[in-house]
Amino acid sequence: MDFAALLKLTGALPCFDLPLLVQAFDDRRDAIRVQLSRWMKQGKVIGLRRGMYTLGETYRRTPLTPAHLANWLYRPSYLSGLWALGFHDLIPERVVRLTSVTSRQPQRFENPFGVFDYRNIKQECFFGYRTVSHGGAEVLVAEPEKALLDHWHLTPGEWTEARMAEMRYQHAGAIDGDRLALYARRFSSPRIARALQRWLRLASEGEKGTITL
Repeated sequence: MDFAALLKLTGALPCFDLPLLVQAFDDRRDAIRVQLSRWMKQGKVIGLRRGMYTLGETYRRTPLTPAHLANWLYRPSYLSGLWALGFHDLIPERVVRLTSVTSRQPQRFENPFGVFDYRNIKQECFFGYRTVSHGGAEVLVAEPEKALLDHWHLTPGEWTEARMAEMRYQHAGAIDGDRLALYARRFSSPRIARALQRWLRLASEGEKGTITL
């Protein structure tokens, strides 16, 4: 496997893994690993996690953003939690750390593109995401209602009204209350049910101008 052959195979891909190279080339797996290690030292290849790589920016023919990479690093997964809340403008902050949910075991990866957290959620709650355009790429992101529920679910403790106020939620009108209630029932969680009722009450009072959500 030479670098020209690697470019031809992977130049149009945002990232690639070791099994792809083992299938494509006649070299032994350990020989491919050694060659990749050399190219990483030269900056031609960037390691993303064990067994997954991308070409250096000079050689890659497709854009790679942290959000796009989050979908590729660990599958199946979609971006959610605080990152998605920021993306949907439901909180004032723009969150750099990328939180995704997955039906697999939780994982955490660090590489030159950022810190990527993958939180486990039961299979029956792995829903409520869609494809959006972000940074010139197609990215799987939780719907606003699901991002809210995932964050409540994955953050320990009771979601009291005071705690919700600390989050400084904004643009609550972007949340479809009926969809939020429908999605919440699928969690089968008393804690989420209580959080839902508090959110709906606060949102209703916010619409009347009696509180700020």
